[in-house]
Amino acid sequence: MTEQALPVASAYPPWSDATLFEVSWEVCNQVGGIYQVLRSKAPAMMQRWGDRYFLVGPHIRPTADLEFEPEPCPGWIGAALEDLARGGLVVEHGRWLVPGRPRALLIRHPIAAEALEALRQRLARELGIEPGEPGRDRLLDDVLAFGDGVRRLLAALARGGRGPGAEGGAAATRLLAHFHEWLGGLALPLLRREGVALATVFTTHATCVGRYVASSEAGFYERLPYLDGDAEARRYAISTQHQIERACARDCRILTTVSSLTGEECTTLLGRSPDLITPNGLNIDRFDVGHDFQTHHAHYKEQIHRFVMGHFFPSYAFDLERTLYFFNAGRFEPRNKGFDLCLETMARLNTELRAARSSTTVVFFIVTTRPTRSLDPHALHARGVLDELYQLSHHIGSDVADRLFRRSAAGEAVRLDDLVDEYWRLRHRRVQHALRTDRLPPLTTHVLDDEARDPLMRHLLELGLRNAPGDPVKVVYHPEFISPVSPLWGMDYEHFVRGCHLGIFPSCYEPWGYTPLECVAMGVPAITSDLAGFGRYAAEVFPDHDDWGLMVLPRRGRSFHDAAADLTRLVLRFCNLDRRRRIRLRNEVESHSRGFDWSRLARAYHEAHDRALTGGDA
Repeated sequence: MTEQALPVASAYPPWSDATLFEVSWEVCNQVGGIYQVLRSKAPAMMQRWGDRYFLVGPHIRPTADLEFEPEPCPGWIGAALEDLARGGLVVEHGRWLVPGRPRALLIRHPIAAEALEALRQRLARELGIEPGEPGRDRLLDDVLAFGDGVRRLLAALARGGRGPGAEGGAAATRLLAHFHEWLGGLALPLLRREGVALATVFTTHATCVGRYVASSEAGFYERLPYLDGDAEARRYAISTQHQIERACARDCRILTTVSSLTGEECTTLLGRSPDLITPNGLNIDRFDVGHDFQTHHAHYKEQIHRFVMGHFFPSYAFDLERTLYFFNAGRFEPRNKGFDLCLETMARLNTELRAARSSTTVVFFIVTTRPTRSLDPHALHARGVLDELYQLSHHIGSDVADRLFRRSAAGEAVRLDDLVDEYWRLRHRRVQHALRTDRLPPLTTHVLDDEARDPLMRHLLELGLRNAPGDPVKVVYHPEFISPVSPLWGMDYEHFVRGCHLGIFPSCYEPWGYTPLECVAMGVPAITSDLAGFGRYAAEVFPDHDDWGLMVLPRRGRSFHDAAADLTRLVLRFCNLDRRRRIRLRNEVESHSRGFDWSRLARAYHEAHDRALTGGDA
């Protein structure tokens, strides 16, 4: 679908006789990208549905305590919740504290062992879903319990919304339920078996089998037409998850997925092609800082400079004015997220820049999550000493400025060296000395649980990326998401992104991919791939994407080393841009961000909901 072919918003008037319930494991519960989808899409959904839009999720602490504000629930929905509570199922009503403040229903889903076992037997008997072993997978047990809670909730709402007492009087309201992923979808096939009057949409954001196979073996999409989904699920011990996903895809009225790439997976692995593609957007207004976005880049780049000085300058220094900051960030799936390809590219870029005797330094950050014991004590010590040096330097500078001003005004001949007291000279020298070390800058900021077996650490050493003084490319492996509470950073991840020059996300399996989209929203050039749903969408809708700073690396059907060679060329070309051209490119990227706003991309969701309510007709 081209940009010009997207339906206009007026084609989707609000439904006055329907209520929408959007169900996901990630409502008020940040696990992955679906949280961002629901959170950022909420204002667009509220604009169409108003208070007839509800998000349904699990009540999980501590996030529910932070993100959810309980409030009384009047009318037929409140009556249904009271009835469920009398039956032992507690569902809290309130507002999700995100833009738009949508209504939310959070299910407290504890379930007795006997009831959970009865549910497993029902899944096997009615749906042919292998129940799995009780207690072996805590997440699976929780998802099954949540699914049963959603089933009971929607069945009660279907009863309550079709008789006297419905909101707005005695008129009935139609129920539309939109389920996301297998974690939130179990209630769908169960409700269909019970004959509950419900229009349904199911969205898969990534197939279970696809994610596992792609993370373990190369050439996933080339092999996809020949894969046996059930056999692969057994091989990876995810049969229950896969079969829930298949049942949801089979029984929903409308099946959607986030990209044409994942649509291929649906056809082969789930046995049904999607009815619609629902690409993911962002609420661009949340990132819009107007003409100040270049100022924001400069400000947050200074904070990254501070981190880099603490990490590298105890060992050796380089010119920060000629330093570029590149990064990749995401779940620890080195192959899927392209971490492996990034490191290979950095090794090649290191060779290219060194051979060209370039004066450019590149610092490449990998931001992910891994088990760690603590922050690296050397890094923590260096940052503490650097902060002391900063405070000391500003104190001396302020003191010197006052003395210089007074003596200059008095007409005295001034020698600057005479303006600093011996005490402060000595203290300054001691702090400088305390900052120095003979060690190379560490590759990682933390003490990893098992550094010797960590795949990224092993890959870095195999490639010879050791942060040596003569290497123009430096690497910082940060195995914890950046946050303002970190003593190494003191800044949000979003601010870190704004301070960087380039995001590099050459995924080999990425059903959508929010990280490059977030870069675009903040005016940061980015590289994605044609094996990411976002990259595929951008290539289809914006043929000139390369010209304005969103580069799509071709990976499908190509070898790892061919892709590395192409990515090295893209990155080297960026390194050769001067400051003026980088500023111009950031302006171009920021100016195109509106093309990914939910005001445009929510239309696909509106169409899916309309088709579900009209019986599946286009």
